[in-house]
Amino acid sequence: MSIQSVLSPLFVEVLLTLGLLLWLATKRGRDFNSGMVEVSRIALREPNWPAPTQQVAYSFSNQFELPVLFYVLTILEIITRHADLPFVVLAWIFVLSRLVHAYVHTTNNVVTRRGMIFGIGALVLIVMWVIFIVRILLGLS
Repeated sequence: MSIQSVLSPLFVEVLLTLGLLLWLATKRGRDFNSGMVEVSRIALREPNWPAPTQQVAYSFSNQFELPVLFYVLTILEIITRHADLPFVVLAWIFVLSRLVHAYVHTTNNVVTRRGMIFGIGALVLIVMWVIFIVRILLGLS
């Protein structure tokens, strides 16, 4: 697989994270400027932001949970030269699940739907890790 093919899903995940960061910064700036939020009420990370802003904040924070394992796995797949078509397909499924999860999280926030999407992404990531671990431990290429 080409390095571009292997890294493209990772790049999309990074862009999702950075997009949420910029969106969050914009929302928080508006909240401050409008007087909706007082610094003293959020100074120690209290969740005293308006609900829509908090949804984006939690979605942004969520990008530093499962995706961290995805980043590490992608790097390991490249280093060990195990990245192949099944890895890239699973990586895209994982990243698409993250995009949908972020969309649900920042819009209607239906927890059962969000949880199901999170679960799909987690399951795909587990499968990716199991495949990698088996290949490494058994010396498969």
